[in-house]
Amino acid sequence: MATSLNEGTPQWYVIHTYSGYENAVKTAIEQAAENRGMQDKIFELRVPTEEVTESKDGKEKTTERKIYPGYVIVNMIIDDESWHLVRNVRGVTGFIGTQTTAVPLTPAEIEKMGLNSETPSKVDAKADFAVDEAVVVLDGPLSGQFGTIVQVDAARQSAIVIVSMFGRETPVELSFSQIKREA
Repeated sequence: MATSLNEGTPQWYVIHTYSGYENAVKTAIEQAAENRGMQDKIFELRVPTEEVTESKDGKEKTTERKIYPGYVIVNMIIDDESWHLVRNVRGVTGFIGTQTTAVPLTPAEIEKMGLNSETPSKVDAKADFAVDEAVVVLDGPLSGQFGTIVQVDAARQSAIVIVSMFGRETPVELSFSQIKREA
């Protein structure tokens, strides 16, 4: 018997998967929910990623990297039927929580992950950064680094920021939510 701390209420939960199967699990759960007519219980699945710009041999390459490898985030109402649907998808090892209780993310965790009802791009749309503006990186591996904006992409809500890494100035693409104006 599957239970949740807030049964009957849509909550964000974390599903543990085999590493490398996150996107396959997401697709399989979406397909299973559609096939069984359970879109009223399983609302949204996400595999959080971030763009990483790497410089190798003088060439820059932008790749997408999973922020939480081995995990899929799902907004759903948990009952026996929806719990079993998710648990029985190939590649799923379980929900984060106990053996029989899926524990939803806390409001603080939801906010930190940008899973609130407004999408991060809508929240950050007011952050109009400008070229040559000094900023500080708020999160990720460059957290605490200072940099200068060299390019702004308002449509994607991101900016190219020059930061100093290993004694060299390196351009890095960061979302508006990852930077703030230097005080």
